[in-house]
Amino acid sequence: MKIIIAAGTGFLGQNLEKYFTEKGEQVYILTRNPQRKNEIYWDAKTIGEWKNSLEQTDVLINLTGKSVDCRYHEKNKAEIYTSRIDSTKILQKAVDNCIAPPKIWLNASSATIYVHSEKHLNTEENGIIGDDFSMNICKSWEKEFFKIQHDGIRKVALRTSIVLGNSGGAFPKLKMITKLGLGGKQGRGNQMVSWIHIDDFCKAIDWIIQNKNIKDTINITAPFPLSNEILMEKLRKGFRIPFGLDAPVWQLEIASIILKTETELLLKSRNVYPEKLLKSGFQFSYPTFEEALFKLKGF
Repeated sequence: MKIIIAAGTGFLGQNLEKYFTEKGEQVYILTRNPQRKNEIYWDAKTIGEWKNSLEQTDVLINLTGKSVDCRYHEKNKAEIYTSRIDSTKILQKAVDNCIAPPKIWLNASSATIYVHSEKHLNTEENGIIGDDFSMNICKSWEKEFFKIQHDGIRKVALRTSIVLGNSGGAFPKLKMITKLGLGGKQGRGNQMVSWIHIDDFCKAIDWIIQNKNIKDTINITAPFPLSNEILMEKLRKGFRIPFGLDAPVWQLEIASIILKTETELLLKSRNVYPEKLLKSGFQFSYPTFEEALFKLKGF
């Protein structure tokens, strides 16, 4: 199987490349800074020689997008938007010109498309989508992705939650603050955290590829979201840290300015359920946070 991963040099892309390479698949990476034989130059904006690599490809996975872990001033907001829309648009243009286009195209999206919800569990069917900067980014992203449909090309938008792994993402930061004694609740601690272990993320992508009935949008998250307060408590227990200082909202606001990030990333309640995955028969290796943490700690 030939797999193309656009913007595949980050945390998710590196793990997907490793996962599929170990299965014996051919994996090629579209990147602005190619250094290896399987890496191909692209700028995520214009058609280039990279378009030829899409011919006779089984799977196209697009992970392109500026990190949302930044301050939401106008320049960054514009880059967050254009990096997602432009890359999706130019890939569509390249796919349109393929003689033998990819059989399936998986495009990144985000579980943050759903409204802040502490009680309502958002499935693909009943999920409530709201109207703010982050949600509108996701809506525009998915709208661009699904704007054109081709017979023979299955499109799936990946509404991915927080992915936990040791080589990147949120977990190393959570581990660090917990060990420093700062692992108390953030804000009121009632906000729900939807998460998935990196191994299950890779397995889920593989599962979607193999199951031809899965299309449109899908939630990529473990089946048991938990509150921020409980998550931090489980982290403290897992690392045997007896206490963790709480961080009220006003402290988080100050810290977010210093760290050049946004409090939304910590305080928004993402309460998301993987209904499509479960109904299709997918089995999680780490369905609970305790199991995921046990694996992440290396036991």
